[in-house]
Amino acid sequence: MWGYQLGSVYIRKVHFRDLGMIRQIEEKVVNRLRQVTSAIKQDGANQVSIITSSAEREAAVEFARAAVIRPNMIGSALREISGDAEVAGALFDILETQKILENKSKLTLFLNGSKDRFLADLLAMQDGGGRPPAVTPPAVSK
Repeated sequence: MWGYQLGSVYIRKVHFRDLGMIRQIEEKVVNRLRQVTSAIKQDGANQVSIITSSAEREAAVEFARAAVIRPNMIGSALREISGDAEVAGALFDILETQKILENKSKLTLFLNGSKDRFLADLLAMQDGGGRPPAVTPPAVSK
């Protein structure tokens, strides 16, 4: 026996004349495109959600690790600083001064000598932007 065996057929350029049939086919194609588009959007949103939650989890782990390491680092740094009394004193003076300046409260200075007078003059010039005001010590009652 001999002859041809047909494996597949491709149909091109089909023209429909029935307008109702054309509209139904268009609706089905449009609906399917909407479904596919919606599925693609949902898949993208799911992937973004997975990536976001993974990143948040990694960040939480790293923050927790840092929270555990931080006290040890600070403790060892303070131990090293406290080995030198002069450095420790300077550090804590700076930290105390920073806290006072951050507080934005009024500062009252009681002058004890020329060294303190210089500091008072500097602070007064910073606030007023010019010449320091004449400061008279408070009256002492007997």
